[in-house]
Amino acid sequence: MKLPTSSATELKKANLQHMVSMKDFSVEEMDNMMELMAYLKQARKDNAVPQLFKGKSVGMIFEAGSTRTRVSFEVAATLLGGHGLFLSPKDIHLGGKESIDDTSRVLSRMCDIIMARTNSPETLDGLLEMSTVPVINGLDTRFHPTQMLADLFTIKEHITDGRKLSDLTLAFMGDATDVCRSLMLTCAKYGMGFKQIGPKKYQMQQEWVEMALNFCEESGGTIEITDDVERVADCDVVYGDSFYWSTQMDEKEERLAAFMPDYVISEELMAKARPGAMLLHCLPANDKEEITRGALESEYCVAFDESENRLTAQMAILVYFTHKDEVIPTQQTIKYHEDKITGFLKTL
Repeated sequence: MKLPTSSATELKKANLQHMVSMKDFSVEEMDNMMELMAYLKQARKDNAVPQLFKGKSVGMIFEAGSTRTRVSFEVAATLLGGHGLFLSPKDIHLGGKESIDDTSRVLSRMCDIIMARTNSPETLDGLLEMSTVPVINGLDTRFHPTQMLADLFTIKEHITDGRKLSDLTLAFMGDATDVCRSLMLTCAKYGMGFKQIGPKKYQMQQEWVEMALNFCEESGGTIEITDDVERVADCDVVYGDSFYWSTQMDEKEERLAAFMPDYVISEELMAKARPGAMLLHCLPANDKEEITRGALESEYCVAFDESENRLTAQMAILVYFTHKDEVIPTQQTIKYHEDKITGFLKTL
């Protein structure tokens, strides 16, 4: 006979939704998230952030190091009245003494939402398989959805002539990274133009290009993969990312030789883009490699607004993905439990 669970949490949520990639959301859903971001950003500006995550916790699993993702989620939880728990493989038994599936089941009973930055899709998929709370992809080797939300919001903030996202073309300079892939798919959903400009060896895999083209059939967007730097000419947004990561250190010299100097974002390259083009970079920036310090400090660079908007995005994510199943207790219920517990304590 199967014993009934004694869990104090709801193990089968009817409205459970995860955030793995922006390709999984409709334009309307993404617009709703960004509208929520706008409300929360104004509330933060007014020092009046509503406590919409009060009494809640986000379990933050980090297999890889992070500045923006860790700080933004932890601060977002605090601003909203909740708590963020930093969990590295050194701190928990993730995939070691305990399976990823079991870790997911345990965290689901103690946290209200899980955010994971993983070194492999398998780790994220294992968390998704067994979690009974929302799981947010804080970056795996495929997608970076929380970055996308900040990027789109930042671009919209800096459009001053009434154009929509679908009126813009974005050029990604460099390697087919998770950020590049995420941007391509997100731009395609919005009907934007997207170009990856980089050496042939480091261009986006065809399967992902085909997925983006399928989105473009419905949205009217365009995709171009090219090694011609001059194709930046009609672009409204230029986007930079590192030419290599910590897992590619054995390829560093080969990669730098392939990308430099042609694909470095400089003031000279930005002058080739459409007049008034803005510059984004997901950071951290190597200002002697994929971008020059002059470009990073220029008046058209919004990378640090973009970075701050990671916090705005994380606030919206924590609220958006937990509010559907939220049960707000009445003051009468709170008073009942308070009286019952304090009454018991007096007998001790």
